[in-house]
Amino acid sequence: MNEVQLLHELTPVAEQLTARHYETCKPWYPHEFVPWSLGRDFVEGEQWDAREVPLPDSVRSALFVNLLTEDNLPYYFQAIDRMFGRDGAWREWSHRWTAEEARHSIALRDFMTVTRAIDPRALEDGRMSQMSGGQVPNPDSAVDGFVYVALQELATRIAHRNTGKALQLHLGDHPVGEAGYEVISRVAADENFHFLFYRDLTSAALEIAPSLVLPAIERQVREFEMPGTGIPGFKKHAEAIARDGLYNLQQHHDQILQPVVVRWWKIESLCGLTSEAEQARDAVLDRIARIGVAARRLADRARDAAERARTVIAGPAAAPVI
Repeated sequence: MNEVQLLHELTPVAEQLTARHYETCKPWYPHEFVPWSLGRDFVEGEQWDAREVPLPDSVRSALFVNLLTEDNLPYYFQAIDRMFGRDGAWREWSHRWTAEEARHSIALRDFMTVTRAIDPRALEDGRMSQMSGGQVPNPDSAVDGFVYVALQELATRIAHRNTGKALQLHLGDHPVGEAGYEVISRVAADENFHFLFYRDLTSAALEIAPSLVLPAIERQVREFEMPGTGIPGFKKHAEAIARDGLYNLQQHHDQILQPVVVRWWKIESLCGLTSEAEQARDAVLDRIARIGVAARRLADRARDAAERARTVIAGPAAAPVI
């Protein structure tokens, strides 16, 4: 079976999953989540003051990256439109997905502008740079696209939810923290619905043509990167985000690769595979295992570094009284 035939076979599944999405993903309205009463005009020449909303750099990095990732929507739509086609259920889904993703950037940008949680000039400069470059992951085939977007939507959901929780943690009862948690949680819920669509579409594809899908899974696990690599200073932001546990390799392994690729898609139990697909399965399972080892090693190093930092801050232990 080739990819064109697979897409034809999957069309009824896409129709069912789109109908399910409409039934479960209820409408929401960004203007009801943005704390407009906290806003005021930006006076000419006024400098942004980070002290107004005191947050660690890692949380600001997460807000910055999460929004600019959503802003790059035109290029994601271009890729999905190319991969899935422009007819029937595929068009219905890609257009609906695009409308919902656009809502995310509107809600997040309004929240950040009104609350001044992020320097608005830096944010706009970043948006112009990101969208002018138009750099996004661009899978070669529709099957690769199903797999990549399933992994990416779940990763985005995790990153958003952790960012919302971090706002609450660091701001306490501050109204920016509460409002931020609510709006980001709403965005994360949408991302979860999108993840479920692509996860289950990939499951159906595995039932129909496992030997076509398994090599795509191996490629996407091996080459996976979040859709933010074109953001100015992305490496620095990603390191800060990972360091403070907003999204890191351990979460990628424990909350995405193991539960979705190994347990949900059940790739270890697939039968009737071609030799190429068998090799792909062995390769992806080996890679996931190695990612797990690397993630644990990094987590251990981070804990050791945090413990050393606490020791330095606390100072030497007092001498025992004899």
